[in-house]
Amino acid sequence: MDTILERKNILIVSDLSPQLKHPTIFGRFDELAPGESLIIHNDHDPKPLYFQLINQKGNIFSWEYLEQGPQLFRIKITKNKEEVQATAQPETPKPNPQNILNVTELEPRMKHPTIFLKFDELNPGQSLTIHNDHDPKPLYYQLLGERGNIFTWEYLEEGPQLWRIKITKKVMGESEETLGEIAVKDLRKAEIFRKYGLDFCCGGKKTVKEACAEKGIDAVQVEKELQAADKVAPASTSAARPLPYNDWTLDFLADYIVNTHHSYVVKTIPVLREYSAKVAKVHGAAHPELITINELVQEVCEEMSEHMLKEESILFPFVKQIVNEKKNGQPNNGFGNFKSIKEPIDLMEAEHDFVGRNMEEARRLSKNYTLPQDACASYGFLFKTLDEFENDLHIHIHLENNILFPKALAMEKK
Repeated sequence: MDTILERKNILIVSDLSPQLKHPTIFGRFDELAPGESLIIHNDHDPKPLYFQLINQKGNIFSWEYLEQGPQLFRIKITKNKEEVQATAQPETPKPNPQNILNVTELEPRMKHPTIFLKFDELNPGQSLTIHNDHDPKPLYYQLLGERGNIFTWEYLEEGPQLWRIKITKKVMGESEETLGEIAVKDLRKAEIFRKYGLDFCCGGKKTVKEACAEKGIDAVQVEKELQAADKVAPASTSAARPLPYNDWTLDFLADYIVNTHHSYVVKTIPVLREYSAKVAKVHGAAHPELITINELVQEVCEEMSEHMLKEESILFPFVKQIVNEKKNGQPNNGFGNFKSIKEPIDLMEAEHDFVGRNMEEARRLSKNYTLPQDACASYGFLFKTLDEFENDLHIHIHLENNILFPKALAMEKK
């Protein structure tokens, strides 16, 4: 029966303007009492919203798909009955001469905060061994994202009942450069990363060894090619030399991203939407992977349209405000509903990851955009455009994840 309460707790997200979608959902979520639910209706999978909720609210809700497309996505978001208190702090662990932490003995909401506290107490060279009942791989990515490449991660035991992981804080001077740091210094090396399928933008916080290990690639060979690139002088023509992105002011870099990469995406999205749907319809029976590729492409186009709007209306103005505050010696007072620029940056990085995974899957399904013998001109044009779009996206995300965002965070702290 369609009760007043049921109608109140349903939100048709697709009816809202893009800049109001996430703020409206957060407002409705905050109004929920513990145990109450909000059902959202959307025209695409709102997975980035899930990551933003986790990041800003913590593990205080459940996320249940009631319907998963292709036209309608219905998600039930329920606030936990025992709501996490904002003031809750992890208890200081008792002295442990072996520095072993049994994570299974902790409350779910205290697991990651306690691990981070223990890790921060380590001196360089010291280790923390955690015991868990499942693979804590998400912890690895969170630790890498929030602390950087300052630790090693070693599996001592890998299930099925017990996982033991040794986390060692690196000694200063022993840490290796990440893919993102290498690309920042010399963007020509990004071509080597592309050659081996190594993600230097969304996955830019990994070292060469870590990225190669995940892909099953010989890291020694990649290192040799990177070293060889150092011996090759840049071409004399300005078109062949990478632009000095890392030397630009943050407000100038933000404008460059909008005028160059956002403009390209806006121009290309209608083309991708049209040709992806057209080729899937004509050739989908003989090449069913095209149907999935079309779904991935439509999701990317939808996500990027909303994503760029949020950057241009919220994040980039926030960056420029911080730059001006620094010039004028003023304190940072936040921007709109955000107290720190880290909040919108975390959301943008989650959306970058979503788009990057979709494009990577499209490339895999198409066998690196290899055309079959029965491909028509539209088929060839689609694959060529997707290849160009992904290459531009790599530079686009690299400029934000590896240069603009870290520098903005550092400037805000100062």
